[in-house]
Amino acid sequence: MPADVINLLDFDLDRLATHCEGLGEKRFRATQLFRWIHQKGARDFDAMSDLAKSLRGKLAGVAEIRPLPILSEHVSADGTVKWLFDVGQGDAVETVFIPEDDRGTLCVSSQAGCAVGCRFCSTGHQGFSRNLETGEILAQLWHAEHALRARFGSAARGGSTSDQRVISNVVMMGMGEPLQNFHALVPALKVMLEDHGYGLSRRRVTVSTSGVVPMIDRLREAAPVALAVSLHAPDDALRDDLVPINRKYPLAELLAACQRYLEKAPRDFVTFEYCMLDGVNDSSAQARALLRLVGEHGPVGRVPCKFNLIPFNPFPASGLRRSSAVNVEVFAQILAEGGIVTTVRKTRGDDIDAACGQLAGEVQDRTRAAERLAQRRESGSLGGIPVVTETRR
Repeated sequence: MPADVINLLDFDLDRLATHCEGLGEKRFRATQLFRWIHQKGARDFDAMSDLAKSLRGKLAGVAEIRPLPILSEHVSADGTVKWLFDVGQGDAVETVFIPEDDRGTLCVSSQAGCAVGCRFCSTGHQGFSRNLETGEILAQLWHAEHALRARFGSAARGGSTSDQRVISNVVMMGMGEPLQNFHALVPALKVMLEDHGYGLSRRRVTVSTSGVVPMIDRLREAAPVALAVSLHAPDDALRDDLVPINRKYPLAELLAACQRYLEKAPRDFVTFEYCMLDGVNDSSAQARALLRLVGEHGPVGRVPCKFNLIPFNPFPASGLRRSSAVNVEVFAQILAEGGIVTTVRKTRGDDIDAACGQLAGEVQDRTRAAERLAQRRESGSLGGIPVVTETRR
């Protein structure tokens, strides 16, 4: 198709209505079209039987529903599914579906690569290429929902029709920092939440951030869904090394932003993600320091939260190792005894490299982020963190 053909996956319902009005059509036609795209998974305008022929004719040749080409699909022994999608110019992004008894969760990417450069994340070590467009974010959900619906049918979620939802939860925890792609993220969230789209509850859509404080405040106003924050350290010195963005937005600023966010959030707590790293952030003293950090005597007072402890998934370039099961258990017990709801994430899909922190895809590092991270390691600016030369599983 010509380069100026518009991708209707780029539009939330309001923008689609504006577009249809520009074609001389009423808003209810846009709602019909929106349902066909997102609820039915249709691509062919001629198949949209209750859409006026006049509108179908106006759309033909100037608009399309543009999927992402699939480079690969892998299914784990535990039922986890990972897709690698081609986003052009040599870049690819990964999307992971995690089935559980009471939910189906889709982990969605927001960028090709990531510029944050967290020490324990394989995507960050690959560097950053570009932001995804809204349509590229939604194409991951669009494909996964309708492919899984066709594959599993009523058995997937206990339904009896092809309209039964397969994906009940979406987490923006794939490749990239979602809040550094804010302009594309928010319309995608609105489509996920829209009753005529995927109809997800705000409680069941989660944005995970490394701590981009100004954008946390903007998300609070634009689309306040559930918030998860990649914390990973109880103090600024360690977090500066593990999560470099902390140098710009230190913990006190981040925690204050979390408190502000909760004023409009669908849940009454923030989830703090904490990747357990052997000998780095997993001591009993550090668990107690976390309790002080989020407690009433912390830098901003009490922050309502829960902790999700994540077993580290080793990869050679990290120089890090997974905490022992005993250390994780002790760490979790200290937090729980301190009154913090604490969970330990189950490792899913690690046999297909789909577990947390393993998403890497194929990214052209045009900003040389990986090179700069390597230079920091060589110069010793990752102060105090032990580096090992072997990995273990």
